[in-house]
Amino acid sequence: MNYTPDTGRYDNIEYRKCGESGLKLSAVSLGLWHNFGDNADFNNMCQMCFTAFDNGITHFDLANNYGPEAGSAETNFGKILNNHMKGYRDEMIISTKAGYYMWPGPYGDYGSKKYLTASLDQSLKRMNLDYVDIFYHHRMDPDTPLYETMWALDSIVKSGKALYVGLSNYDGATMEKAAEILDGLHCPFVINQNRYSILDRTVEKNGIIESAVLKQKGMIIFSPLAQGLLTDRYLNGIPDDSRVKTDGRFLNENALSGEMLQKISKLNEIAQKRGQTLAQMALSWVYSREGVTSVLIGASKPEQILQNLKMTENINFTKEEYEEIDRIVNI
Repeated sequence: MNYTPDTGRYDNIEYRKCGESGLKLSAVSLGLWHNFGDNADFNNMCQMCFTAFDNGITHFDLANNYGPEAGSAETNFGKILNNHMKGYRDEMIISTKAGYYMWPGPYGDYGSKKYLTASLDQSLKRMNLDYVDIFYHHRMDPDTPLYETMWALDSIVKSGKALYVGLSNYDGATMEKAAEILDGLHCPFVINQNRYSILDRTVEKNGIIESAVLKQKGMIIFSPLAQGLLTDRYLNGIPDDSRVKTDGRFLNENALSGEMLQKISKLNEIAQKRGQTLAQMALSWVYSREGVTSVLIGASKPEQILQNLKMTENINFTKEEYEEIDRIVNI
């Protein structure tokens, strides 16, 4: 298929800087955690990437273990990029990560220099790229000295295989220590990636947002819809074809208690008053929080991307709305 992007793709979306760096990310970024593995329809993957880029989404976020099977999301994205979008590579921010289990033995997990270096080399081969724009350490490692992991990230940038580095799933105190090491190495650490939503305030409790603002680093948020809880999917019960029924790894029926369903219903009432769907309001809420650079969305079809992009049409909340949302979720 031939692909030519929309000429007006930059007209209707905001771009924010990652902290004090010069790197800007689109308000909405496309995550390839789900729906880009070998069990998904390839043409649909292409259409989702095209739709995203046509509407100003320049950031495509991956990891070595995204699939299923692990690695397949990178392989499939590499095919889309090299077969249809290669001429627009310089308009795109492509990120990947390493830190979770990827291959057997002591060198295929966590945060050693051996693992991070080898994993990125494999990722670049799968995507047929010379470099990624952002390379993340995917999670904190209790066994590897923090300096070694940061030294590995610095050496990766100096090798030319990544332009910037980021940290994912770090808490505030560890991120601050990492930032001191990376800044001392003059390594361009620009972004943190963490889970955050109306329903999940862990980043407020573990200090990561406060630390990111203090250290002038960006924040990109994953799971802003709480694995689909903050959508209209469950307003009338649990559909048979929902992720809860078909894939209980990340969201199961225990999460959908009567109390939770009541919270979702009340949040939906606020969204309706704002002229938004529940999902659009949930995305807007995350994007409105201090220090947030971009919001990662997942999608199973292009129409979901277009619907989620409408979150940028109303990103302002009144003090009363913030307070009512907090009251509903018992914060």
